[in-house]
Amino acid sequence: MKLFKKNENNQSKATQKLPMGRKARKAFAVYAALVCCMVFGTTTAFAANDPIAVVNNLSNFIFGLIKAVGMIMLGFGIVQVGLSLKSHDPSQRANGFLTLAGGVVITFAKEILTLITG
Repeated sequence: MKLFKKNENNQSKATQKLPMGRKARKAFAVYAALVCCMVFGTTTAFAANDPIAVVNNLSNFIFGLIKAVGMIMLGFGIVQVGLSLKSHDPSQRANGFLTLAGGVVITFAKEILTLITG
């Protein structure tokens, strides 16, 4: 039983590159450079003699990751509210505002915990 039919006509065709203009190549090069800087340009964290400083550095790193997730949710909530206003969909609008509020709470989680604990 054959699942796929081979077509002899398609096997002789060679693949061709898509044309890319000078501006597109420059934009792609800038984008690739920025991605490489973000990935490979991280700073090295050295261990300190004080164990409290190590815990504080780890805490700052984890809260930085949480803040990044909160910012992504915040942006997604703004987009969702904007799309719901365009399409007049009340359930999508409610979900957008909930996502927006959740993004704000997650983004400022460290500051909220600091206010609560004193």
